[in-house]
Amino acid sequence: MRRLNRQYRGLDKTTDVLSFPLCESGLPAAGEPLGDIVISVPRAAAQAASYDVSFREELLRLLLHGLLHLLGYDHEKNAYQKQRMQRKEKELIHALAPMD
Repeated sequence: MRRLNRQYRGLDKTTDVLSFPLCESGLPAAGEPLGDIVISVPRAAAQAASYDVSFREELLRLLLHGLLHLLGYDHEKNAYQKQRMQRKEKELIHALAPMD
């Protein structure tokens, strides 16, 4: 993850999730893939223990986080965008909870 983060984002540090959109100019056409999401499983396991949630819950959170990035959300732009993305993450996690 550190190598990927350094290569694609210029950040020489590890991370928990990275998203790679297939279409650089907005969203792809309907039915086309959005891109790739790479999740660090060891980091997800450590975060799950740290946040006192199940591994599955943390993996789902990271997957949704990556998906939101592919849909154009960016928590690193400013405080408003960060809050907007966090709200959407919580909304999606809550919506998926009955499926457990």
